[in-house]
Amino acid sequence: MRGITTTNAVRTIRSRSLHHARIPRPLLAHDPTKERVVILGSGWAGFTISRHLDKKKFQTVVVSPRSYFVFTPLLASTAVGTLEFRNTLEPVRGRNAGVEYIQGWADDVSFDRKTLTIEALTSQPGSGSHADKAGASGQGELFDIKYDKLIVAVGCYSQTFGTKGVRENALFLKDVGDARRIRSFETASLPTTSEELRKNILNFAIVGGGPTGVEFAAELFDLCHEDLSRLYPTLIPYVKISIYDVAPKILPMFDAKLATYALNLFKRDGIKIKTEHHIQELRPGLPGPPGENLNTAGCFTLTTHQEGDIGVGMCVWSTGLMMNPFVQKALDSVHIYPESSAIPNLPENAPDLPSSLKWSLKRHSKTGGLMVDDRFRVQLVESNSATEATVVDVFAVGDVSVMENSPLPATAQVANQEARWLAEHLNTGDINSHRFSFRNLGVMTYLGGMRAIMQTGEREIKGRTAWLIWRGAYLTKTSSCRPEGRSDSYGVNGSSRK
Repeated sequence: MRGITTTNAVRTIRSRSLHHARIPRPLLAHDPTKERVVILGSGWAGFTISRHLDKKKFQTVVVSPRSYFVFTPLLASTAVGTLEFRNTLEPVRGRNAGVEYIQGWADDVSFDRKTLTIEALTSQPGSGSHADKAGASGQGELFDIKYDKLIVAVGCYSQTFGTKGVRENALFLKDVGDARRIRSFETASLPTTSEELRKNILNFAIVGGGPTGVEFAAELFDLCHEDLSRLYPTLIPYVKISIYDVAPKILPMFDAKLATYALNLFKRDGIKIKTEHHIQELRPGLPGPPGENLNTAGCFTLTTHQEGDIGVGMCVWSTGLMMNPFVQKALDSVHIYPESSAIPNLPENAPDLPSSLKWSLKRHSKTGGLMVDDRFRVQLVESNSATEATVVDVFAVGDVSVMENSPLPATAQVANQEARWLAEHLNTGDINSHRFSFRNLGVMTYLGGMRAIMQTGEREIKGRTAWLIWRGAYLTKTSSCRPEGRSDSYGVNGSSRK
């Protein structure tokens, strides 16, 4: 998400010790004239729903560790200084937004009691590390809140495939904390910096050949050869940018002609494309015996199966998504079957199901995502009989959901359309009589030097024209979600959210 994100409302599940006892105190006054809709997550889907729900009909509560929405497709631009960070952020509360906000992590859900258990956030997120996004500290107090409708929009994490050192040392372009850590060229310009260290610091590795990785490589190239070439002209010959991917080609979502156009531009600009490369480790310090170069500031060793150890100054990781721990573990058990809100998919005149049956949330066999119907209602499955049921007051949208009949890609465009559809039909109350239908607005990616590629159906656009559409669309959307009442319909998008 397509990139984001993700701005998640969950934590890594851990065993509760005595000092994590649930705090039985009221949190928010429940307006008896409105239904309370609790939204987990402040990313693309969660933020969009919170803005579009009818505040006269619903009491909207957002639960997330981050009190802001991040326009993830432009994080690469903020990382290299093309845009200011504030241009990519929008507060969840907002002026006149009519949204209540809880800074915390979802810990558990009781579908039967319609209760959500939350752990209060004890430290401010945003350091930028992947570990920071992997869950709460486990030190916050636990408390419960009631819901009438629950919307799970927590997003996913960057997939590291268990590669050693990646979670601790790579940058993921999911939040402004990631982007802030990327601006570091001063060390290379110091007279005390050795020639060897300078070469390694200015060697940049991007892992992942999708739109997010490609756009970051393009923005970084622009920064080095347009801005820094005037400030540090002697450093530019040291700059190297490489894109690594395990696949045989980059940008597989584009037509072969557009992907080849991008590849040829990068070759001309000197950006190395290293496909079919397998990353084995990322550790601090220059290549060499373990422990010898741990004090080498701002340098890492990237180990690949094909080339061995490579010294780099930065490794940006953008290789797809892994399921959120909250969805993966906390929602693994339904506890008690919610008889008041679940509709079993049984033939007519079938006998009632015994309450002792063990139910769980139905998941996608490969991704572990929550299976939903074409109205985004989560599905339950009974472990022995494989009988299924639909929970009519619990929804899942965005990266964590998988539509049974027509799976969709994990992009910001998809999450935004899903969120707007769900909010609209909750507002009108006719969700049972409509089915969601995705409208593909296309995919586009920036390639540097004011050039881009764009694909909408059979139509293909490349070069300066595509860049004008790309930049105009994103800049318009970042400014349009500021003043209240203006459109925040994020249009064409090809970048990953996550």
